Amino acid sequence: MKSQIAAQLYTLREFTKTPKDIAKTLGRVKKLGYHAVQCSALGPIAPAELAHLLKEQGLACCATHVSRERMESETQAVIQEHHLYDCRYTAVGGYFPEGKTTAKTWSQFAAKYNSLAAKFTGSGVAIGYHNHSHELARYGRTTALEILLEKLDRSVWMEIDTYWIAHGGGDPVQWIKRVAGRMPCVHLKDMAISPRREQFMAEVGEGNLNWPDILAACRSAGVEWYIVEQDTCYRDPFQSLAISLRNLNALGVR
Repeated sequence: MKSQIAAQLYTLREFTKTPKDIAKTLGRVKKLGYHAVQCSALGPIAPAELAHLLKEQGLACCATHVSRERMESETQAVIQEHHLYDCRYTAVGGYFPEGKTTAKTWSQFAAKYNSLAAKFTGSGVAIGYHNHSHELARYGRTTALEILLEKLDRSVWMEIDTYWIAHGGGDPVQWIKRVAGRMPCVHLKDMAISPRREQFMAEVGEGNLNWPDILAACRSAGVEWYIVEQDTCYRDPFQSLAISLRNLNALGVR
């Protein structure tokens, strides 16, 4: 059975700066036991060469992250690249407005992103949104993430990140349930705490998030790809990916 676990290459961004680096890193990821990756934060590489390297290693490209600017200015190129990778999902890594923000700021972003999503209609590629913690900032009785869920077209998928939801004071289980049916990909990373009350990212199963309930919610929500990401690792990032994969397997995810 094809694995549903993938490694987010952003975790390995220091090892993907050149085509040679990327080739070596993909080989190492495969040897760890992963059968899929999310392509993000790669150095310059021709799409055809990347597609070849993925095929050579037997790695599926489950999703990518692409800038909103590139989605807008190079829509057809982005679509064609994803067809090369046999990849149906891409997303922006978040929206980070400058200066003072209001609920209207997020509503306006949603309207613009809906217009962009319409350009992908019928292409076989769907665009999504990946959260951090600032989307849980409150504007009266609502949050930016609630505004996005309400205003974004259903064709826009949501890539919930477990760590960042918890970082913002939210419950990953509840948010995963709220996006059921529109979250083909989820980002999994754990949250741990130091003796000095400092929060930090940890490998899945090495922190304090409720993984049995998170994974049960993911299954109920229709998640296709469980993507391991760790923005900051406190050991070798390849070792971090290996630990997360081992713990997910122990939790019944293959």
